[in-house]
Amino acid sequence: MEKKADILFEVSWEVCNKVGGIYTVVKSKAARMVEHYGDNYFMVGPYFASKAIGQFQEEIPGEFCKATFDELKKLGVICHFGRWISEGSPFVILIDFVNYRHRINEIKRELWDWYKIDSLRAPPDYDEPVTWSYAAGMLIEKLSSCLNDKKIVAHFHEWLSGAGLLYLKKKNAKAATVFTTHATILGRTLASSNVDIYNVWNKINPDNEVYKYSIEAKHLVEKNSAAFADVFTTVSEITGMEAEHLLKKKPDLLLPNGLDISKFPTFEEVAIKHRLQRDRIREFMLYYFFPYYTFDPKETLIYFIAGRYEFHDKGIDIYIKALGRLNEKLRQLKSKTTVIAFIWVPSNFRSIRPELLENKTLYHDIKDALEEVHDDVDKNLVYSFVSDKKITKESLFDSDFLTEMKTRAARFIKKGKPPLLTHDLYDENDAILRAIVSAGLKNEEQDPVKIVYYPIYLSGADGLLNLNYYEAMQGSHLGIFPSYYEPWGYTPLEAGALGVSSVTTDLAGFGRYFCTECVQSDAPGIFVLKRLNKSDDDVVNQLVDVMFNFASLSKEDRIANKLQARKIASMADWKIFVNKYIEAHNMAVGKVYK
Repeated sequence: MEKKADILFEVSWEVCNKVGGIYTVVKSKAARMVEHYGDNYFMVGPYFASKAIGQFQEEIPGEFCKATFDELKKLGVICHFGRWISEGSPFVILIDFVNYRHRINEIKRELWDWYKIDSLRAPPDYDEPVTWSYAAGMLIEKLSSCLNDKKIVAHFHEWLSGAGLLYLKKKNAKAATVFTTHATILGRTLASSNVDIYNVWNKINPDNEVYKYSIEAKHLVEKNSAAFADVFTTVSEITGMEAEHLLKKKPDLLLPNGLDISKFPTFEEVAIKHRLQRDRIREFMLYYFFPYYTFDPKETLIYFIAGRYEFHDKGIDIYIKALGRLNEKLRQLKSKTTVIAFIWVPSNFRSIRPELLENKTLYHDIKDALEEVHDDVDKNLVYSFVSDKKITKESLFDSDFLTEMKTRAARFIKKGKPPLLTHDLYDENDAILRAIVSAGLKNEEQDPVKIVYYPIYLSGADGLLNLNYYEAMQGSHLGIFPSYYEPWGYTPLEAGALGVSSVTTDLAGFGRYFCTECVQSDAPGIFVLKRLNKSDDDVVNQLVDVMFNFASLSKEDRIANKLQARKIASMADWKIFVNKYIEAHNMAVGKVYK
């Protein structure tokens, strides 16, 4: 699609500032935007020195920026010009607004006078983004006046940048504006408060409801940004429905979130990396479970949920209940399959459980001892084969070594049962832990479903799995994301891009995008649960069926699902989705530059 704008400013609180999912959106999309706009694409974000390290490379600003930067500096707004150290190396302007914060009350008064935005009870996390985005509005206004022969688009993400858009509109700046809400403030708040938003959003007065939760300031910035933008967009059909009810504005266009699929492994690489990371997870399983009892690792499947600690919104509650029922079902059928179910959800942890560290040390003691005699064992194996002798422990190892290993193995064995979680938590009343216990998941030997609650970020160097987020995904068989509130949902998409089958719902933007009717084939790759207007119990039963059927698949059928998951993920490549952004910018240009 050919662009109509000459210059694009894309404004987001998460430019060079990783806070949530929007960071992934703006960063992964940047290279495709540069392909369209070249050096006329400028990303605008906040300047935080600690966050900028390793992400931002400062450069001398272009001639057209210098006068504006000097003018803003006199007001206390310092602009840092450079490039984001990422694919595409887009130009970035990061705004240091610390010396401008003293004006926050004047900014709030102006927003009240201009748009009746009530911020008397605004929480502390309102002031910083409003000050920054107001400054971003001033920056774009001043730059646009220097570029009066150019068609300019300013694209703002979320309420956090909304004050900048509202500033431009009030000042009648010559810039076409696009506003994208990724999730409404009220929608997210209601969902987090266990309100069934999909059944109440047409029964409430949003402008009154926000006062019950003290979110009126953010809501009113968001609502006005949607109303006054030249083009209003959301990221999915489900968020569009939400915006229509809660912001009283139907989106002009949907801008689905994508990934740069070229950055993910090919399917040939996926197969290799799955085996590699699966074996690393299996090693973890050996010292987590085997001191207490054993099972066949080759007959074991690895399921997982991962994401922020949003117990209801992310469907963590549904996942745990379904695992409890799956455990009962597999036990009744005397299944030989073991399911290791990980919960990779960060919580407030104290430290790794001491018994787990001891298990790991004793395991590695056994492993290291075997590695020391590795060459001798190889020679004995070759000798046994060429001489056609029966292979026994005694033919491979000498008697002193076997005696030592018996002692090591005896130290490794423990009474009791494996823990439910890897780390001690500060909160003994943790909701996830309570749900695990309530679901009857105890990690007993006769339980086919074993649980591992892993309450830390997967950094790749945590002292246990030592896998990063993508590596842990790659080693697994099925990712489960039964979300209740998920405006888009990157996790099933990322899993698919890594060749991992996953579960999502028709309340997730991504789930609705590729499966509106949810009539799925025998090997869908990404399984979609129906949650809209369904009871939790119904959703749990659907998930149990998916997990049980997946556990019953042959290796060939699992591979067919991996292939399909990868194919679906490729539908969400930024190469395709970026055209929607260009369409939104062109639409805005058409409204302003007539």
